[in-house]
Amino acid sequence: MADTITTAPVASPAPANAQNNRNQGGRRDNRRDQGPQEPKQFEEIVINIDRVSRVVKGGRRFRFKALVVVGDRKTKVGVGVAKGADVQAAVAKATDVAKKHMITIAVDGDTVPHDSEIRFSGAQVLLKPAAPGTGIIAGGVVRTIIGVTGIRNLLSKSLGSTNKVNIAYATVGALQSMVSKDEWLNAPVKKTAAKKVVEAEEAK
Repeated sequence: MADTITTAPVASPAPANAQNNRNQGGRRDNRRDQGPQEPKQFEEIVINIDRVSRVVKGGRRFRFKALVVVGDRKTKVGVGVAKGADVQAAVAKATDVAKKHMITIAVDGDTVPHDSEIRFSGAQVLLKPAAPGTGIIAGGVVRTIIGVTGIRNLLSKSLGSTNKVNIAYATVGALQSMVSKDEWLNAPVKKTAAKKVVEAEEAK
C-alpha cells in the first residue's frame, strides 16, 4: 500500500513594498525616502492680523484683515493687505497681493545708497544709510520689512501715525524711491549760466 504524502500550503512572500511599509510603521508612501525640499524663493512674514466687522441687515459680519510682507533677502520686497473669512484665507490673499506688487530696491553694499523720507497718509518714515556693523536700527513694522531684504545696516525713524498699514506702505515707498549710487554719481551735470560764460571765455 502506497504512502500518501500531504504538503502544507506555502505562503507566498510578501511584496517588498509591503514589507517596507510595515517596517516604517504603516503605509506612508515612503515619505521618509523623499529628499529635502527646495528652499522657498521668497520669505513671507505676517506683520499684523486684525478682526474687522461690517454691519449688515442680519447683524455684524466679522472678517479678518492680514498685513503680509514678502521678500527674497536680496533686492525684492512687497507688501500686501487683504481680507478673508478666516485667518488662513486672509494671509493667503495678502501674500498673493504682496507677490504681485513686489518692487526692486537699490542697495549700496549692505545698506541704502542715500537718505529717503516718504509720507503716506498720516505716517512718515525716514531711512538713512549706516556704517558697517551698525545693524538695523528700526522697530516694529519697519524692522520687519527691512529684515526680508538684503539690507543689514540702516538707521530709521517713524513719525506721525502708528497705523501699521500706513507705516508699511511708507517704508516700501521710501525703499522704492532709492536711486542707485552709480546713477546719481555719474549723472550729467547741468551747466549754469556762470559756467557757460567761463567756458565761452576759455574758448576764445
